[in-house]
Amino acid sequence: MFSLTVRDHFMIAHSFNGEIFGPAQRLHGATYVVDVAFKRPELDRDDLIVDIGLASQTLSRVLSDLNFNNLDDVPEFRGRNTTTEFMAKVIFERLTHAIRQGELGETGHGLTALGVTLHESHIAWASYEGAV
Repeated sequence: MFSLTVRDHFMIAHSFNGEIFGPAQRLHGATYVVDVAFKRPELDRDDLIVDIGLASQTLSRVLSDLNFNNLDDVPEFRGRNTTTEFMAKVIFERLTHAIRQGELGETGHGLTALGVTLHESHIAWASYEGAV
């Protein structure tokens, strides 16, 4: 399996519900670093996994909808704890939709899997991966 990874970041505010979260129940901010691994079993006719420029642009667009937002105010997240794990899957789903809509051009058609790793700090991160 071939894999190509691009990186970006975004900043949010949010709070959590539940005693397990301790002080994080209060409103706080986070700057996430996002690594997205695009995967396919064979290279395309140009010996690419995916166009790096399109991959970076698409990730940036997906993250722009989240960047500088208080996730507590986003209707689709109401009643959910926007944990690192949860947000990794949200980004995965949004990128998968973009791939299916053709945003990665011809090279995107051969992608079979995607992995999203969301770093909340230099010592903690979570990932979500699955089929495209």
